[in-house]
Amino acid sequence: AQLVESGGGSVQAGGSLRLSCAASGLTYSTYYMGWFRQAPGKQREGVAAITPDGTTTYADSVKGRFTISQNNDKNTQYLQMNMLEHEDTGIYYCAADPRASERHPFSRAYHFWGQGTQVTVSS
Repeated sequence: AQLVESGGGSVQAGGSLRLSCAASGLTYSTYYMGWFRQAPGKQREGVAAITPDGTTTYADSVKGRFTISQNNDKNTQYLQMNMLEHEDTGIYYCAADPRASERHPFSRAYHFWGQGTQVTVSS
């Protein structure tokens, strides 16, 4: 299986971007999915996650601004990012795993990862 992110770029604070994560070799509708980011000099952190039944989880820092969704027909997941802030700058990664987990969506293991896409927000 392979995950490929796209949609990153540079934007001014207050702007929007939509990240995509296209999957091959797996079916999104049966997978647990997540978006993570890593800023320079910081640890990777969870941003948003979605379960096969559509339950979503967001980091407090992005609630109300980011929306995770997926198009099962296209086998693509999206992260709509609005009202971007400088602190949202980083490399964004999508992740997928077919197994349920009792751990929090941001601390559980994900078997498949994308290569990452850079998001830069200028203040």
